[in-house]
Amino acid sequence: MTVAAVIVAGGSGLRAGGEKPKQYQLIGGRPVIWWTCKAFLDHPGVSHVQPVIGEGHEDMFSAAIDGLEMPLPVIGGSTRQDSCRIGVEAVERHGPTKILIHDAARPFVSSDLISHVIAWLERYPAVIPGMPVAETLKFAPGGIVSRTVDRASIWTAQTPQGFIYDKILGAHRKAQIEATANLTDDASVAEHAGIAISMIPGRHENKKLTTAEDIEIADRDMMGRQLENLPDIRVGQGIDIHPFDEGDAVILCGVAIPYSARLKGHSDADAAMHALTDAILGTIGEGDIGTHFPPSDPQWKGAPSRIFLAKAVELLEARRGLIANADITILAEAPKISPHVTAMKDVLSPLLHLAPERIAIKATTMEKLGAIGRKEGIMAFATVTVRLP
Repeated sequence: MTVAAVIVAGGSGLRAGGEKPKQYQLIGGRPVIWWTCKAFLDHPGVSHVQPVIGEGHEDMFSAAIDGLEMPLPVIGGSTRQDSCRIGVEAVERHGPTKILIHDAARPFVSSDLISHVIAWLERYPAVIPGMPVAETLKFAPGGIVSRTVDRASIWTAQTPQGFIYDKILGAHRKAQIEATANLTDDASVAEHAGIAISMIPGRHENKKLTTAEDIEIADRDMMGRQLENLPDIRVGQGIDIHPFDEGDAVILCGVAIPYSARLKGHSDADAAMHALTDAILGTIGEGDIGTHFPPSDPQWKGAPSRIFLAKAVELLEARRGLIANADITILAEAPKISPHVTAMKDVLSPLLHLAPERIAIKATTMEKLGAIGRKEGIMAFATVTVRLP
């Protein structure tokens, strides 16, 4: 028996706010969809995971699944129903006997719930997890209560929803042929086709992230889950300074800031990233940036400093560690740093696998004292806190 899983990630997620759809926003230092895909990739009972993404989301998806071995995504349709059908059809060539269909915005799905849904498909052709409604229900058209609804036997539906593959494939194609639209989940498609559906208990934590508040709560929850098994707390510090040279932009934290000079160095001379890289390396006793990327090596001439930072993060994660926060202070008379802080955080956040709110970037002047005060260069300080097993 082979089990395929379709991860539906085609929505725009506008209610969650932010510049990206909710499935690509960070929680616990990784995009929501990263955690969701990993849950199914790690499950021993799932043989194939098929993502379905929105049109134009290819680059976001590719960046979001960094470190995961995922098949190429398929592009979904204009509705969730269309996207699910496309995903179901996409795995037909793998010959699955069972299929799970899951919302990308449910990153807290547990291994035992996945196992439960798969096992229950031995008894029923369709299985969906859910929660019995505990609150009193009111029918209030126009905001005026007209009656109380009997909540007995009323459930909310979750995912993953499981099906015998041939059954749900036929149900989706039947709905397409009949032009039956606006079926809000795959269980509705199965119900429309007359397939018997079993309801099983879901999990409270298997909540679909919808709003900006949901994302904030999920970030704290996911970070907390990671930190609870990492009791070794370490702090690292890094310092770097570069003089000015002829040019038209200064690069700091990966952002090019227009200016009448550039920073002089063998690489792109990003003093802030260099300081941050040294701070991370210091927490694990791995020397400094010059140890791993000597300036005498021509291959690093003009290299973007994100390469150095990514290496430091890789060495930390190889020890199963993670960064809890990063604090950067930039000393410069010019150019003005504050207008670029948000862009800098956008660059650092995915590199550090850290939510922007856990990254601080500050700038100050030297009140015209010393070399920095005379506008001869820029200095950066970085402090990071990491957690290790």
